Amino acid sequence: MPQHHQSIRPTLATRPALIVLAHLRWDFVFQRPQHLMTRAARSRAVYYVEEPIFAEHGDHLKTRREGGVTVCTPHIQIGFSAQESQARTARLLGALVEDEGLLDYDLWVYTPMELPVTAGLNPRVTVYDCMDELANFRGAPPELRVREAQLFDRAGVVFTGGQRLYEAKSERHPNVHAFPSSVDVQHFAQARSGPNDPADQAALPRPRLGFYGVIDERFDTALIAEVARRQPDWQFVLIGPVVKIDPAELPRAANIHYLGMKGYAELPAYLAHWDVALLPFARNAATEFISPTKTPEYLAAGVGVVSTSIRDVIRPYGDLQLARIADSPDDFEAACKALLDEVGTEAARQRQERADQYLSALSWDRTWARMAEVIEDAAPITRPLAPASHALLTGSDD
Repeated sequence: MPQHHQSIRPTLATRPALIVLAHLRWDFVFQRPQHLMTRAARSRAVYYVEEPIFAEHGDHLKTRREGGVTVCTPHIQIGFSAQESQARTARLLGALVEDEGLLDYDLWVYTPMELPVTAGLNPRVTVYDCMDELANFRGAPPELRVREAQLFDRAGVVFTGGQRLYEAKSERHPNVHAFPSSVDVQHFAQARSGPNDPADQAALPRPRLGFYGVIDERFDTALIAEVARRQPDWQFVLIGPVVKIDPAELPRAANIHYLGMKGYAELPAYLAHWDVALLPFARNAATEFISPTKTPEYLAAGVGVVSTSIRDVIRPYGDLQLARIADSPDDFEAACKALLDEVGTEAARQRQERADQYLSALSWDRTWARMAEVIEDAAPITRPLAPASHALLTGSDD
């Protein structure tokens, strides 16, 4: 039998609660879900449901508080089929709704694969926040596209993490809105105030060319290897977890430095001591629809940016000459050299001035506020409130 948790529902919430189905652990890289949900939690109860942990134990739901968000981790007994495991997770979510007394709540979905765990829920509005084309990622299950089609049928509103994704998804749903990556300018502008150089990069000579983020099949290892070979005096600082690729495939050289995963609060200090910030993404199916959050973050930190030709970087950042775009080793090397030559010049000052003007219109606060308005527009004016156990269809807004 599933074990029920004790209610920890926040008392501040004034709007319908939000149940979030996520494919990313809360304490993984701090990115779009964490930015949005910490802001949502200022005015409503937010339950961020991670993917299950499987082990030899009875089913139970562990909860903890992070930044105002209730992070929920299902622990499911190992040894069952995927279908049965998701049914067991669904029972835990039903118990959560009952224990928390959630009569009115919205459902926010990041991962269509987990749609079956919402069986029995009766949300006011179902939101699909499509931040990536997950079906194009390495190891994606073939049924993901089927689940996404089901989610489109049930969603009242769809958000996309970039313009390229919007162009693809707007053909599949009548209420799609593009919300590209935003930025906490004040946080990253700390890099311009002269923080101390972190100990694990302080001894590295200059110039330094840096990247932070997940290092996976989207990262162009061959490009970095070749440019590092050509420029042995340039130091390449790579920050982030290595995921879904064999570490043996990573380029190794005296001037390539893997510093591991860092906390969100630490990033400005690293950026403050870089000369160029990199977006060295491979051109493949997994990167066709990405909208890198780090683009405006790099710019807010005051560091020049070189990126491969990712559609949502070209437009707007390349078109506005806020980032240099290059794909081949020759062109990428030349773009980096041009930015290094530009450091401290009037051209660099003017570029940063244009970047600051563009960034002044961006913030995660504004993004969330607008999303909340769209959700309210999609909500039914009145509807019967039913306990979770009475609902038959997942996330139906009809």
